[in-house]
Amino acid sequence: MTASTDTITMFGADWCRDCRRTKAQLDELGVDYTYIDLEAEPAAADVAREISGRTQIPVVVYPDATHHVEPSNDDVAAKLRELSLI
Repeated sequence: MTASTDTITMFGADWCRDCRRTKAQLDELGVDYTYIDLEAEPAAADVAREISGRTQIPVVVYPDATHHVEPSNDDVAAKLRELSLI
């Protein structure tokens, strides 16, 4: 399992408050994304760590291959505007 290059991929876990916040933001904005639950797919944690170089979540990977780790709502919104996704 890898991050797709044509959509947003979010690595997270239900117990993570920042993950729930970012997921809710993407849902509210109506942005298509793939959610990878690290509790359901523990091996995906290694993928997220390879992408970000860190162990913090969420890791949000954008179609332009950039990523955010633990982004604020403002960071996510700014990136989505930059990519013309909102």
